[in-house]
Amino acid sequence: MVNREKLLDSRYAYQGQRINLRVDGIELPSGKKTTREIVEHSNCVAIVAVDAAENVTLIRQHRSAIGQNLLEIPAGKIEPGESPLACAHRELREETGYLAGKVEALGGFYASPGYSTEYLYLYLATELEPVLEAPDADEIMDVVRVPLASIPERIASGEIRDAKTLVGLLYVERVAELVWR
Repeated sequence: MVNREKLLDSRYAYQGQRINLRVDGIELPSGKKTTREIVEHSNCVAIVAVDAAENVTLIRQHRSAIGQNLLEIPAGKIEPGESPLACAHRELREETGYLAGKVEALGGFYASPGYSTEYLYLYLATELEPVLEAPDADEIMDVVRVPLASIPERIASGEIRDAKTLVGLLYVERVAELVWR
Protein backbone atom coordinates (compact mmCIF):
# COMPACT_ATOMS: atom_id res chain seq x y z
CA MET A 1 0.00 0.00 0.00
CA VAL A 2 1.32 3.42 -0.98
CA ASN A 3 1.28 6.03 1.75
CA ARG A 4 -0.48 9.22 0.76
CA GLU A 5 0.67 12.76 1.32
CA LYS A 6 -1.74 15.38 2.66
CA LEU A 7 -1.78 18.72 0.83
CA LEU A 8 -1.60 21.55 3.36
CA ASP A 9 -1.20 24.60 1.10
CA SER A 10 -0.15 25.64 -2.37
CA ARG A 11 1.36 28.80 -3.85
CA TYR A 12 2.96 29.90 -7.10
CA ALA A 13 6.64 30.81 -6.96
CA TYR A 14 6.64 31.63 -10.68
CA GLN A 15 4.05 31.93 -13.46
CA GLY A 16 5.37 32.16 -17.01
CA GLN A 17 4.29 31.78 -20.62
CA ARG A 18 5.27 28.09 -20.89
CA ILE A 19 5.48 26.85 -17.30
CA ASN A 20 4.38 27.63 -13.77
CA LEU A 21 6.27 26.62 -10.64
CA ARG A 22 3.95 25.64 -7.82
CA VAL A 23 5.18 24.94 -4.29
CA ASP A 24 2.96 22.60 -2.30
CA GLY A 25 3.23 22.25 1.46
CA ILE A 26 2.51 18.65 2.39
CA GLU A 27 2.32 16.42 5.41
CA LEU A 28 3.78 12.95 5.14
CA PRO A 29 2.03 9.95 6.73
CA SER A 30 4.65 10.16 9.50
CA GLY A 31 3.43 13.67 10.37
CA LYS A 32 6.57 15.36 9.02
CA LYS A 33 5.93 18.52 6.99
CA THR A 34 7.84 19.26 3.78
CA THR A 35 7.35 20.82 0.33
CA ARG A 36 7.02 19.61 -3.23
CA GLU A 37 8.08 21.84 -6.14
CA ILE A 38 5.83 21.14 -9.12
CA VAL A 39 6.38 22.35 -12.67
CA GLU A 40 3.01 22.85 -14.33
CA HIS A 41 3.29 22.35 -18.08
CA SER A 42 0.62 21.90 -20.74
CA ASN A 43 -0.01 18.45 -22.12
CA CYS A 44 1.73 17.69 -25.40
CA VAL A 45 1.82 15.30 -28.32
CA ALA A 46 4.75 13.35 -29.73
CA ILE A 47 4.66 11.80 -33.21
CA VAL A 48 6.62 8.93 -34.72
CA ALA A 49 6.33 9.67 -38.46
CA VAL A 50 7.23 6.82 -40.82
CA ASP A 51 7.19 7.21 -44.61
CA ALA A 52 6.55 4.61 -47.33
CA ALA A 53 10.30 4.06 -47.77
CA GLU A 54 10.57 3.07 -44.09
CA ASN A 55 12.30 6.24 -42.96
CA VAL A 56 11.44 7.93 -39.70
CA THR A 57 11.18 11.71 -39.80
CA LEU A 58 13.08 13.38 -36.97
CA ILE A 59 14.02 16.96 -36.19
CA ARG A 60 17.35 18.26 -34.97
CA GLN A 61 17.09 21.35 -32.82
CA HIS A 62 19.05 23.22 -30.19
CA ARG A 63 17.85 22.79 -26.62
CA SER A 64 18.95 25.76 -24.52
CA ALA A 65 18.35 23.97 -21.20
CA ILE A 66 21.22 21.57 -21.95
CA GLY A 67 23.14 23.67 -24.49
CA GLN A 68 23.06 20.92 -27.11
CA ASN A 69 21.38 19.93 -30.35
CA LEU A 70 19.12 16.89 -30.03
CA LEU A 71 17.60 14.52 -32.58
CA GLU A 72 13.91 14.19 -31.69
CA ILE A 73 10.54 13.05 -32.94
CA PRO A 74 8.18 15.95 -33.74
CA ALA A 75 6.27 17.13 -30.68
CA GLY A 76 4.45 20.12 -29.33
CA LYS A 77 2.05 21.68 -26.88
CA ILE A 78 -1.70 21.13 -27.14
CA GLU A 79 -3.37 24.52 -27.51
CA PRO A 80 -6.46 25.40 -25.43
CA GLY A 81 -9.54 23.81 -27.01
CA GLU A 82 -7.44 21.64 -29.34
CA SER A 83 -7.72 17.85 -29.29
CA PRO A 84 -4.54 15.79 -29.01
CA LEU A 85 -5.20 14.30 -32.47
CA ALA A 86 -5.64 17.74 -34.08
CA CYS A 87 -2.45 18.87 -32.34
CA ALA A 88 -0.56 15.84 -33.71
CA HIS A 89 -1.59 16.72 -37.27
CA ARG A 90 -0.69 20.41 -36.74
CA GLU A 91 2.68 19.79 -35.12
CA LEU A 92 3.72 17.24 -37.74
CA ARG A 93 2.88 19.73 -40.50
CA GLU A 94 4.50 22.72 -38.77
CA GLU A 95 7.70 20.97 -37.69
CA THR A 96 8.37 18.62 -40.61
CA GLY A 97 6.40 19.90 -43.59
CA TYR A 98 4.45 16.63 -43.90
CA LEU A 99 0.78 15.79 -43.77
CA ALA A 100 -0.15 12.32 -42.56
CA GLY A 101 -2.87 10.32 -44.30
CA LYS A 102 -3.10 8.09 -41.24
CA VAL A 103 -2.47 8.96 -37.58
CA GLU A 104 -2.91 6.28 -34.91
CA ALA A 105 -2.96 6.83 -31.16
CA LEU A 106 -0.38 4.64 -29.41
CA GLY A 107 -1.01 5.67 -25.82
CA GLY A 108 0.77 8.18 -23.65
CA PHE A 109 3.06 8.82 -20.73
CA TYR A 110 4.10 11.39 -18.14
CA ALA A 111 7.31 13.20 -19.05
CA SER A 112 8.73 13.36 -15.52
CA PRO A 113 6.05 12.80 -12.84
CA GLY A 114 8.47 13.38 -9.98
CA TYR A 115 8.19 17.14 -10.53
CA SER A 116 6.10 17.88 -13.65
CA THR A 117 2.44 17.64 -14.67
CA GLU A 118 3.24 17.25 -18.40
CA TYR A 119 1.53 14.31 -20.15
CA LEU A 120 2.43 13.32 -23.72
CA TYR A 121 0.03 11.66 -26.13
CA LEU A 122 1.96 9.39 -28.48
CA TYR A 123 0.99 8.91 -32.14
CA LEU A 124 2.20 6.97 -35.17
CA ALA A 125 1.86 8.92 -38.44
CA THR A 126 2.05 7.18 -41.81
CA GLU A 127 1.07 7.85 -45.43
CA LEU A 128 3.15 11.04 -45.36
CA GLU A 129 2.84 13.70 -48.06
CA PRO A 130 5.06 16.80 -48.25
CA VAL A 131 3.48 20.26 -47.96
CA LEU A 132 4.98 23.72 -47.85
CA GLU A 133 5.01 24.83 -44.24
CA ALA A 134 7.31 27.14 -42.35
CA PRO A 135 8.07 26.44 -38.69
CA ASP A 136 7.22 29.04 -36.06
CA ALA A 137 9.69 31.94 -36.02
CA ASP A 138 11.12 30.86 -32.65
CA GLU A 139 11.65 27.26 -33.79
CA ILE A 140 14.89 26.66 -35.66
CA MET A 141 15.25 23.04 -36.67
CA ASP A 142 16.41 20.70 -39.40
CA VAL A 143 14.26 17.85 -40.67
CA VAL A 144 16.21 14.59 -40.76
CA ARG A 145 14.90 11.40 -42.34
CA VAL A 146 16.66 8.25 -41.19
CA PRO A 147 16.08 4.60 -42.05
CA LEU A 148 14.10 2.68 -39.45
CA ALA A 149 16.79 0.03 -39.52
CA SER A 150 19.33 2.53 -38.15
CA ILE A 151 17.26 3.59 -35.13
CA PRO A 152 18.43 0.89 -32.67
CA GLU A 153 22.08 1.71 -33.47
CA ARG A 154 21.45 5.46 -33.10
CA ILE A 155 19.85 4.84 -29.71
CA ALA A 156 22.64 2.52 -28.57
CA SER A 157 25.33 5.03 -29.63
CA GLY A 158 23.66 7.88 -27.73
CA GLU A 159 22.90 9.89 -30.87
CA ILE A 160 19.23 9.72 -29.87
CA ARG A 161 18.90 10.58 -26.17
CA ASP A 162 15.71 12.60 -25.78
CA ALA A 163 13.21 10.80 -23.52
CA LYS A 164 10.06 11.30 -25.61
CA THR A 165 11.95 10.18 -28.71
CA LEU A 166 13.29 7.07 -26.98
CA VAL A 167 9.83 6.21 -25.65
CA GLY A 168 8.15 6.80 -29.02
CA LEU A 169 10.64 4.89 -31.13
CA LEU A 170 10.96 1.97 -28.73
CA TYR A 171 7.18 1.84 -28.30
CA VAL A 172 6.66 1.62 -32.03
CA GLU A 173 9.35 -1.05 -32.30
CA ARG A 174 8.21 -3.21 -29.37
CA VAL A 175 4.52 -2.62 -28.74
CA ALA A 176 3.13 -1.60 -32.10
CA GLU A 177 5.27 -4.33 -33.70
CA LEU A 178 6.63 -2.17 -36.47
CA VAL A 179 9.44 -4.38 -37.74
CA TRP A 180 12.88 -2.81 -38.16
CA ARG A 181 14.22 -4.22 -41.41
